[in-house]
Amino acid sequence: MTSPNLSIWPLIFVVAVLIAFVLAGLSAKTRESSSYGFGGRYIGRVGGGAAIASNWMSAASFLGLAGIIYLEGYLGFAYVIGWTGGYVLLLVLMSGQIRRFGKFTTPDFVGDRYDSDAARFIAALVSIVISIIYSVAQFKGLGMVFAWLLGTDYTTGLMVGAAAVVSYVVICGMLGVARNQQMQYFVLIVSFIVPLMFLAWKLGYFWILPQFGYGQGIQDLAREFRVDFATPFVAGSFFQWSALCFTLMVGTAGLPHVLSRFYVVPNIRDARWSLVWGLFFIALIYWSAPAYAVFAKLLEARNGIMLDLATARQVADLTVLKAAQGAPVWLTGILAAGAVSATFFNVAGLLMNGAASFSHDIYYRLINPLASEARKMAMAKGAILALAGIVFLLALRPWAMIAEITAVAFALAGNTFFPVFLMGIWWGRANRQGAIAGMITGIVVTFSSPLLAGALPVVGKLFPLTASALCGAPLVIAVIIAVSLLTPPPDEEMQRFLAEQVHGHLD
Repeated sequence: MTSPNLSIWPLIFVVAVLIAFVLAGLSAKTRESSSYGFGGRYIGRVGGGAAIASNWMSAASFLGLAGIIYLEGYLGFAYVIGWTGGYVLLLVLMSGQIRRFGKFTTPDFVGDRYDSDAARFIAALVSIVISIIYSVAQFKGLGMVFAWLLGTDYTTGLMVGAAAVVSYVVICGMLGVARNQQMQYFVLIVSFIVPLMFLAWKLGYFWILPQFGYGQGIQDLAREFRVDFATPFVAGSFFQWSALCFTLMVGTAGLPHVLSRFYVVPNIRDARWSLVWGLFFIALIYWSAPAYAVFAKLLEARNGIMLDLATARQVADLTVLKAAQGAPVWLTGILAAGAVSATFFNVAGLLMNGAASFSHDIYYRLINPLASEARKMAMAKGAILALAGIVFLLALRPWAMIAEITAVAFALAGNTFFPVFLMGIWWGRANRQGAIAGMITGIVVTFSSPLLAGALPVVGKLFPLTASALCGAPLVIAVIIAVSLLTPPPDEEMQRFLAEQVHGHLD
């Protein structure tokens, strides 16, 4: 959906916010290669939580979540539960242990824990693929929002948004992004909540806490228009809902750019408290997304607009902006600025994670260990441009809704990194052969549905593309265990390090 005319004031708000971020990024610009990985100064527990939350917020959170609930009702709540529940899983199972292990990136952990360059290489490739898939969803969000702002077609909006985000990443580096993430979260929470309060007031619901007020809206939709958001499993079965929820949980716990946040805190307590604060900040926005879906559907129904499924699917990702149409222009501008900000900086983190996987884990660790800082920096910037080009081409014809594309990246992370991290941390007998076999199995499982479901329908049922980890992750864990037991154990030094430092050390 595009706006028929240029949206002047929303565009001014967006440009002003982006300029502020660029100026902040330039003030923190660094020339070290760690700026294009996940290095940087420690910014405190609350600040770290805000950075985790803003790093997490994306087109999928700000736009896609409301869109999928608007379209599929109860099934969409699996995204809310899965994405937030994944942080609880990460907090309980891995955040402290990851920090104690003390490696730089996800491939770094895999390569060092399993003492294998082959495992490191596979992990780096998986990280890059995850970054690409995840970024396609974000680029779609950028394209749709800029098309709406500029009154142009999707392709033009995508070109403008892609140019803006790539320019920022290359110019400002990771340190600027990390510091900006605290400011970004403030922009996000204000831009998401204030327009929602206005919508609740306009519709006559409890506006001080619209997250409670929209419950009455659900009842009004059911009573007045026979639209029921609360009935479970209308848009999908119990298995589909459970598989999606589980996949998003373990995918969250295995996502590379989320795991990397724990490498920049000084100790285990700060890692855990940063995650607790991050979960709180994330919940504030996730608590609000369903309200936008309900209010948008209610506004349509009261205006006599009843879209068929195909049309609704085309416009669902702009549900948040649709709901705000008719609000004061400054409120619409604030909301648009938040949407662009969420998408902008999530893409920045993803591109830099993919670039770090190439420049640090493949080029430096495997190809040229004597590379200078300047050379590594050049490789990182080149990788960002190459990844952005690939993502742009894929985003020209996005194959699904924003949240659904994002879920594929989570499925890949949940089928590969989550089992490898889980077994690598909690089972000292896991070895390189098991990790390699497990990751390869996870890759096959993730993409088995589009490749094999035509010939074997049972594959499509057990391993749906967006929800394959419910059956896939246990299968991968079983493969890791079986292969590890059939091959020599890891060296005693690593097993002693796990017992004494990762699990036995208190800090």
